[in-house]
Amino acid sequence: MIEMLEQLFSGVGTAQTLLFVSLTAFLGVLMGKASIGGVKLGIAGVLFAGLFLAHIGATIDHDVLHFIREFGLILFIYAIGIDVGPRFFSSFRNDGLKLNLLAAMVVVMGFGIALFIHYRWNIDSAVITGIMSGAVTNTPGLGAAQQTLTDMGRDNAATVSGMGYAVAYPFGIIGLILTMLLIKVLFRIKLKNEYEDYNTAIHANIKNLESVEVAITNPNIFGKNLAFLKKLVNRELVFSRVKRNNESLVATEDVILQEGDIICGVSSPDFFTLIETKIGKITITNKREISGKLAMFNVLVTNRKVAGKTIEQIGIYRRYEANITRIFRAGIEILPTLDTTVELGDTVRIVGKRDLLPEVKNELGNSVNELAHPNTIPIFLGIFLGIIVGSIPIFIPGLSAPAKLGMAGGPLLVAILFGYKGRIKKFDFYMTPGANQMMKELGIIMFLACVGLSSGAHFVETLREGGFQWILFGVAITFIPVIVVGVIARFMKLNYLKICGFISGAMTDPPALEFANSLAPSHAQSTSYATVYPLTMFLRIIMAQALILLTI
Repeated sequence: MIEMLEQLFSGVGTAQTLLFVSLTAFLGVLMGKASIGGVKLGIAGVLFAGLFLAHIGATIDHDVLHFIREFGLILFIYAIGIDVGPRFFSSFRNDGLKLNLLAAMVVVMGFGIALFIHYRWNIDSAVITGIMSGAVTNTPGLGAAQQTLTDMGRDNAATVSGMGYAVAYPFGIIGLILTMLLIKVLFRIKLKNEYEDYNTAIHANIKNLESVEVAITNPNIFGKNLAFLKKLVNRELVFSRVKRNNESLVATEDVILQEGDIICGVSSPDFFTLIETKIGKITITNKREISGKLAMFNVLVTNRKVAGKTIEQIGIYRRYEANITRIFRAGIEILPTLDTTVELGDTVRIVGKRDLLPEVKNELGNSVNELAHPNTIPIFLGIFLGIIVGSIPIFIPGLSAPAKLGMAGGPLLVAILFGYKGRIKKFDFYMTPGANQMMKELGIIMFLACVGLSSGAHFVETLREGGFQWILFGVAITFIPVIVVGVIARFMKLNYLKICGFISGAMTDPPALEFANSLAPSHAQSTSYATVYPLTMFLRIIMAQALILLTI
């Protein structure tokens, strides 16, 4: 038994490589959960576990390790793209445009500092790219850079870039947290005031959907049926029921409207003036349970035959005495019009006759088990198309070689488009949050385990030779951009909690976001982080490849 274990751990082959990758993942995840001063390494613990095992003599097959690393990177990148795709373009609206511009400044400044360090101290392109990726805690950027180096036949340089990443990563986390604290001290910020100011601003700007009652006073509507009125206010008001003489009627299209009728429904404050002009006086009502023959209920859309169709095409309001009054998608309330598309995973609110509810639920699905069934075809289609897109050469003047999106950027771009579109004809790209998180975690663990195992054999030796200088370079790339942009943002009167969120997102740094969230029980930090994350992730991947191509 002992001899067999010795042979297994000392041999070089597929089994041995998978054994050490699995052991690295196990130890690394445990290491990442350990808290030191309230700060956790998180998933980066896998990288350091790999470095340690390789340092003490783990034997690996580099070809097998290379495949696992690349496949893990693709899974991780694709899951990120699908996750951020639905909100990628909307993140540039309103306040999001300002936050994204500030986050882009952080990215560009870090890139400029790395470029300056390369030319001033003649640092190898692979090393400075690894340091930059570690200093900004961006693993996909490292993966993109290593893929570019591998495509250029510089496998050894790809390994060295992993060492640079590992050296710079710890201060990438700690430095960002120190920057938040420094900005707080410099501007004498009181967290309580920032929290209250944010809540006040949010409540002043939010225009959620409201339950309303509209008294019909426009004589031009008397005697018309509800189908006529639906077309008149299709985009402004959704009908749930009609109140007549203290009796509630289902809002079916054949209901003839009379003077004194009250339309109950859902609308946005933006449309109130228009509705009063077309119909009559509008009153906001408190949400309350519907009793008697009518009922209100939420249904999870899991029927793939329904997904992708509009409200008009589904025709619930035509075939049942029921109406879809709201759609909940990715935390957003949508006012459903006749041409609004229903997608898998949506939750729709329906008001209708109580005894019809089972039929409507069955038609729309309402089956968590059905939704949880893995939708694998779009994943492999997306990866297939992503690799093709990533292999297309892009000729840019001034670069010594054509740029490529590679096996990081290609799948990311395709996944963002898939996530944004939601579906193309009969292909839907829906992925449950749990499945997406699992795919993301598995991919990044595979990638980091392989980076650590491939870089660890000579890591200590490299650290002794020039590691201290590498650490200083990483500190500069981490600290200078975030402190400069953070100060600019504060002079622009941006809320401190938002600043903490967007600089965490600009550095794609979940541990820093955890620290920011601990400052105040507010959504400001997470919202700002999510707003800038899609663009930042895309820029980090492109910038890492650009740094390689500009400095070879």
